[in-house]
Amino acid sequence: MSGSGVRIDGNSLRLPGGVVVRFVRTLRLPETGTHPLPPGLGEFPVRRVADFADRVPDEWRERGGVMLPVYLREAMWLSFAGTTEPAALQVGVGKVCAVSGKPWRNRLSRRPQNYVVLPRQPWLDGINSGKGTVRQFVAVPLGLGATVEGQVTGEEVWGGVQLQSFPLKEEVLAEWRRRERERQAAAFGGYGAAAPVAAPAPGGPPGSPPPAPAMAFGAPPPPAAAPRRAAAMGLGVGGSMRQEVYRDDRSLKDWAGEPAGRVFVHLVTPPEWRRITGEAPPPSPVDRAAYTRAGLPWYDYYDDDAEDLAPTDTLGSVKPVGEWLGDDLDPWQNPSTGQVTPLKDAPGKPVEDGDW
Repeated sequence: MSGSGVRIDGNSLRLPGGVVVRFVRTLRLPETGTHPLPPGLGEFPVRRVADFADRVPDEWRERGGVMLPVYLREAMWLSFAGTTEPAALQVGVGKVCAVSGKPWRNRLSRRPQNYVVLPRQPWLDGINSGKGTVRQFVAVPLGLGATVEGQVTGEEVWGGVQLQSFPLKEEVLAEWRRRERERQAAAFGGYGAAAPVAAPAPGGPPGSPPPAPAMAFGAPPPPAAAPRRAAAMGLGVGGSMRQEVYRDDRSLKDWAGEPAGRVFVHLVTPPEWRRITGEAPPPSPVDRAAYTRAGLPWYDYYDDDAEDLAPTDTLGSVKPVGEWLGDDLDPWQNPSTGQVTPLKDAPGKPVEDGDW
């Protein structure tokens, strides 16, 4: 096996082409109704499989990649903050494309589109299952048929999350960089003045440890001992939220024909995380009703210049995990209007005219 071209930087994955992906804990939505974007409640810790090769299942060593701990029915979203240059990113859930619902493949497609465009797509909270909406990523064990993989393919073999990045072709990227330099020069003083360099994003919430140094990973070494089989987890879907998955406005010919990097993300239960890594897993998810009662924010995001990608029938028919695991008994309280914060192209308040 060869290296994947992916590195860990703290809890962030850095894929070739400048793609940055973080896995963010969040509130799980009710499975009925359509809701604003839930908040981020901290990052999932991410560790290399190769560092624990003697404690993970054989198939994990074969697939390489990284792992993170999730609770049953815990929700997550993928953040792409920090990605600065254009890139196409494929996101798979059990090797089913989260954008198109088609089987995982090693090239980009536009009929239907099987990738998100970064940095235009700031995050992805779930599968593209409705007009202007997604259904939330929710962790469930394999074997019940509740995952997206199980419902789309009829079997549960892979689980986890798969990521694959495609940069622009060299000549297209060079032209983009030239135009970006000109745009920045005009915006920050003109006449070729250099644009100020933004400070790197902080490593985490206040009080978190500094990010670990970047580490490369690829083919893991042979195990020292045969490990026991770990409980396998995948992603099903929960509630619906208002979020657009944006259509690519570039030509497909602008993108590289082969992926620059890829990574398999294994999902592990908290007890198995402790056994494998020796680390305490994160605390159990936040009580969502208590969060809302406290007046903490929810979000709406709208990009006026982007076009929403139409959902496919395959993903639109995926059922929420409650149909396998039973009713969701976690209490729920709708956020008030004042708790929903608009982001990016917010509509703003209307300006009143007068007699003049």
